[in-house]
Amino acid sequence: MALSDLTLSVAVEAPQHSGLAGALHYSSPQDLPPGTLLRVPLGKRDLLGIVWHGSASDGTPPDGTQLRPVGALLDCLPPMAPAWLALVDFAASYYQRGVGELALAVLPPELRKLDPPGLAKRVARLLKKLDATPLPPTAPVQRPQLGPEQQAALAAFRTAFAQAGATPRPAPLLLHGVTGSGKTEVYLHAAEDALAAGRQALVLVPEINLTPQLEARFAARFPQHRLVSLHSGLTPVQRLRHWLLAHLGRADIVLGTRMGVFAPLPRLGLIVVDEEHDPSYKQQEGARYSARDLAVYRGHLERVPVILGSATPSLETWQHALPGPRQRYQRLPLAERVGGGALPRVRLFDMGVLPRTNGQSPVLAPMVVDSLRQRIAAGEQSLVFLNRRGYAPVLHCADCGWKSGCPHCSAWRVFHKGERTLRCHHCGFTERVPRACPDCGNLDIAPLGRGTEKLEEQLAELLPGARIARLDADTARGKGQLEARLAAVHAGDVDVLVGTQMVTKGHDFRRITLVVAVNPDSALFASDFRAPERLFALLMQAAGRAGRDAAQAGASEMWVQTWHPQHPLYAALKTHDFAAFAASQLAEREAAGLPPFSHLALLRAESRDVAVAQAWLEAAAALAAGLPGGDGVTVYPPVPPAVSKVAGIERLQMLVEAPSRARLQQLLVHWMPALHGLRSRHKGLARWAIDVDPLAI
Repeated sequence: MALSDLTLSVAVEAPQHSGLAGALHYSSPQDLPPGTLLRVPLGKRDLLGIVWHGSASDGTPPDGTQLRPVGALLDCLPPMAPAWLALVDFAASYYQRGVGELALAVLPPELRKLDPPGLAKRVARLLKKLDATPLPPTAPVQRPQLGPEQQAALAAFRTAFAQAGATPRPAPLLLHGVTGSGKTEVYLHAAEDALAAGRQALVLVPEINLTPQLEARFAARFPQHRLVSLHSGLTPVQRLRHWLLAHLGRADIVLGTRMGVFAPLPRLGLIVVDEEHDPSYKQQEGARYSARDLAVYRGHLERVPVILGSATPSLETWQHALPGPRQRYQRLPLAERVGGGALPRVRLFDMGVLPRTNGQSPVLAPMVVDSLRQRIAAGEQSLVFLNRRGYAPVLHCADCGWKSGCPHCSAWRVFHKGERTLRCHHCGFTERVPRACPDCGNLDIAPLGRGTEKLEEQLAELLPGARIARLDADTARGKGQLEARLAAVHAGDVDVLVGTQMVTKGHDFRRITLVVAVNPDSALFASDFRAPERLFALLMQAAGRAGRDAAQAGASEMWVQTWHPQHPLYAALKTHDFAAFAASQLAEREAAGLPPFSHLALLRAESRDVAVAQAWLEAAAALAAGLPGGDGVTVYPPVPPAVSKVAGIERLQMLVEAPSRARLQQLLVHWMPALHGLRSRHKGLARWAIDVDPLAI
């Protein structure tokens, strides 16, 4: 390092197990602003880095330390904005990940590979193409008439938008609208206001399969504005191009899944989180961040309005919007469907009254089958919902009791009849279906249970001549398959749509008048305290697919086939009373000291030997007891998760409970560095991770 060089703090993607949580130091002959993208050496590799806060300083490195010089600058791009750096800083600190690991992970993979000349060529080609293909001129666009509640919600947004720059922490807006109440139209009007002010709009959706429909709505409304999407379904080249358009300010609307919360937007003016309750907003690998919570924090940072939309808000969001001294969100109700349509009538069928054949109940109750036939005869569509893909969850030999378990996981391999395979949905291990029982040679091995593939087959037998289509992760796997199947439903080429939860939320099916929920009871008595909340939201969303056309809404209905028709959850579902359900759940959680009245973290450990993971977690618990913040925090004993073994690796988890978020963070900030050192004393530990605010326990 030359005497005239400066010391730069640079965020690089160091692996979590390295224990390098902060930015690294390099020497540079020039002062560079924070957010500058550049290449830097790390070990034998040449990596992308980002100049971080306090980047340049005079002075000498620590004794004996020889700083390596930075490499070439990616000077064809402007630096990342200070608000973006602050967002990543907060997320890395709160979710206990390395700042470089998170900062580089949320950038397009293709960007991390390119050298400065290669990137400069990409940017030049992109801008040249944009300039050669101007957007169409402004033309009148047909806008539906807003109802009174929509107008009130839009007025509240406009007040927030006008005051946003002057308000240090603008209150997020909870757009609590029943399914079909026109939440998307409110989003469109809010985006129109932001665009008219020269700002950009960020719209988040929970899953990839919801992006085509919403993208089409926004593209039709704003043909004179450039819209891009950001999600994992894009090719690396597409993702880089869309990211560049956002970062350069050339995209006016960014529509994305959870990764979109980190989109660099120099003119950000609005953030929308559609279906904010959806668990898909929580990342489950690597940095386990919540995109919804980070969207709210980003709104605070950049002083822009945040709209959280849902018919069934998460209980954390709902509690923030309850009137009182602790109210943090403004609730905007949309209690009526567009056009005055009625919500579907919910009917429960007690499966316990049906006679069994060979120990099994019929796939559908007779009254439900009659309802399906009536809808088909009337030229209407139906949705049959079963949240389990494949033909059957397991194959079984009645002679010796063999079942199609996975040799690498503590789970069954699912029978996929069309492919004639047994596939583990956890590790992916797949084999052809055996001709006979592997243990005793019995030729009569049979499927147990039912998945969407089998349900589709059974419906074809019950409803001869009906046009039946299936939509789940198996049928939507190939390129264009999802769009093609959805288009067939919208065109009226399908009488009965069979699907998993991917068809129950967000889709605007205008011809569906009947929804059937098959076997939803499994979540009623689950050990996870959030299971009832997720089930209620799923069933409410499923019911909302029926009767979205006001002309048919009065005759729409939902059948729920259940073994527990007296359960309070179904009583609230029958009246579409989310407020009553939320009040009962919040009362139960407060009595039990569960979130949102406490704050959790989950420490996970994995090893081929379960004893190694057990010993490490017990040592971690002992360590926590003596650290600042450890008093008053409860560390529960290690237990296995529902699927305790995946791909040959045993898994254990340990729950940490604190009365406040501050107390939990105080412990974590001291605990995490100590855990890195603890790992070296436990040979055989494959990996460990901390999950702050876990959704699945």
